[in-house]
Amino acid sequence: MELSGKVAIVTGAGRGLGRAYAEALARNGAHVVVNDVDDVAEEVAAGIGGRAVIAPVGSTETAERLVETAVEEFGRLDVLVTNAGMLRDRVLWKMSDEDFDAVINVHLRGTFTCARAAAIRMREQGTGGSLVLISSPAGQRGNFGQTNYAAAKAGITAMARTWALELARSDIAVNAVVPVAATEMTRTIPAFAPLIEESERTGAPLPAWVRRDEGLGTVEDVAELIVYLASDAAKGITGQAIGIGGDRLALWSHPAEKQVEFADCGWTAAEIAKRWSFEPESYGIPAPVAP
Repeated sequence: MELSGKVAIVTGAGRGLGRAYAEALARNGAHVVVNDVDDVAEEVAAGIGGRAVIAPVGSTETAERLVETAVEEFGRLDVLVTNAGMLRDRVLWKMSDEDFDAVINVHLRGTFTCARAAAIRMREQGTGGSLVLISSPAGQRGNFGQTNYAAAKAGITAMARTWALELARSDIAVNAVVPVAATEMTRTIPAFAPLIEESERTGAPLPAWVRRDEGLGTVEDVAELIVYLASDAAKGITGQAIGIGGDRLALWSHPAEKQVEFADCGWTAAEIAKRWSFEPESYGIPAPVAP
């Protein structure tokens, strides 16, 4: 994918998935502003010929600084990848206000402030653009111990669908990416932790069934979707939640009514109990099952 002349911002790009995104975008010709909370951002930026902004996302000040850096250093802004994140996992009855607020601030508010600043600039330029918002399977299905994270990631997908509507006239595509890869974050997910630990212990790649059936692979496997969504080849794709990991690429369905019943003149509690026939939906990230 040819990205020459395009300018991108990647938040949380010092490590893991974010670093893979930044490196893949640069490898395909884009100029990249690398954001993270410590000096590792400088290392990544130096390696790809980009520029670093060391600051935590969440505030309007950081968001505007990122956009200003892109414009001052490279002349424009075409792509924003909101990847910055953190975890503070606790079950509901043990989660503090601070645990909840910290994760919401980075993931949800950080996505909002950065996307708002980027959208303002892209609309001023008048040449379109792409907002790539990083969500998670936890935001699609829920996950034990991740009230804050799951809520934030679900909200990010909802914002992608909303902003796709609002920015369509400006030719700015907005999509949510639902990645699955072996990282420090996925190591905390009980369903995936044993697989990642076994691979690291033995030095062997993840088994083929894991890459295909569970869609769990390397960070590099995920990065190619980011490159595609940043490219002109993805024109017209917007408002979608797209999953990728290992050998698996998937389109997540939008929420929709699965089954409907009607009662003339409305429902009473007793009538609901009498006629309840809905097949429950599953919830939670399923544990991997070897073939």
